[in-house]
Amino acid sequence: MNSLAERLDAIDRRLLDLESGLAASRPEDLAAFLAPAVDAVRESMRAYLESEGKKPVPSTDADVLDVWKALVKGDPAWNAIRDNTRELVYYANCLAAGRADALPAAPQKMAVRTARHVYLYVRTRALKEGRVSD
Repeated sequence: MNSLAERLDAIDRRLLDLESGLAASRPEDLAAFLAPAVDAVRESMRAYLESEGKKPVPSTDADVLDVWKALVKGDPAWNAIRDNTRELVYYANCLAAGRADALPAAPQKMAVRTARHVYLYVRTRALKEGRVSD
């Protein structure tokens, strides 16, 4: 298994790839950006949980909110990213319900930026704890 630093670096590269496609994107492209953004968030949280080794780690296909719930259990500081994970689920629910009208402007950009925010939160926490280095 790769180290936490290696896994976070790989997620960072995936997010950079997503970010590089945003300039030419349209709101209709949300689905193409949302799934990889959610995967990046899920994988960031799972990588941290696995590195920590104190809590059960949800499966790779677990809902992103279920992974967050595992992370926050016994550590309320992780509530800081709760709304970010919920926002991504909301976007997915809007797509599934055919309710693109309920999405914010440029939802594809918001999804990727939200994923970047969660990634940075996880990485910063890992840095503070000495699990990864700069």
